[in-house]
Amino acid sequence: MGERVPLYDSFSDTYDHFVNWTQRLAYEMAFIQRQLATVGARSVLDAACGTGRHAIALAQAGYEVTGADLSSGMIERARQNAAAMAVSQVRFVVAGFGQLRKIINRSYNVVLCLGNSLPHVLSDEELHATLADFAAVLVPGGLLLIQNRNFDAVMRTRTRWMTPQWYRQEGKEQLFIRFYDFNADGTLTFNVLMLERKDDEAWSQRAEATRLRPWLSDELHRALEEDGFTNCTFFGDMAGSPFDVANSGDLVVVAYRRG
Repeated sequence: MGERVPLYDSFSDTYDHFVNWTQRLAYEMAFIQRQLATVGARSVLDAACGTGRHAIALAQAGYEVTGADLSSGMIERARQNAAAMAVSQVRFVVAGFGQLRKIINRSYNVVLCLGNSLPHVLSDEELHATLADFAAVLVPGGLLLIQNRNFDAVMRTRTRWMTPQWYRQEGKEQLFIRFYDFNADGTLTFNVLMLERKDDEAWSQRAEATRLRPWLSDELHRALEEDGFTNCTFFGDMAGSPFDVANSGDLVVVAYRRG
């Protein structure tokens, strides 16, 4: 769990090019804040915060926020993003799953684990250690919010390809392509290919890959119950739609640390 994933350091400088953050945050923040309100949240830990956009948005909304990520490249980008937006009331630290309690050493009302980050945990043992680490940095009754892809549907349909993302600015073009390989051991290989060119020159390529564990909804529900969480609720997206195991694009999990 504490091993760095080169893919994210490699793409930390360009990751934000391929997300419409204005649109995404407008879509997701209302749901997030509704969930935070259920525990009267004041403090939030965004685990696997990436480039920090959710953490920054929550800090702008008045929450006390820490963002953690195992990728030092992503954390550096998050700090740059916060500085560019003149947001000082957010802290970013390099810390991965299983390291949060040791490195951060405080408790929060809420832990977020968004952006399909939990599937980087590959084994049952690592999942239990990760969830126990989340519980350790939550106050009793605190909220855990997880956003994964709906791997029940992905594994049933064997859906390989995700929608390509395209970015262009000042004559520079970038194409971001993501797809899965389905491995014999039940894991996935998550492949990321970036094609780049400037002023109609030849394309250059950059490729990275990492393994994922496609955690199913019943596996997560069982693990959460075993590792100190209760009142587990599933949603199908970050707007709060009901979870449809066959058709939802996401599996969004809300659970509370046992008091």
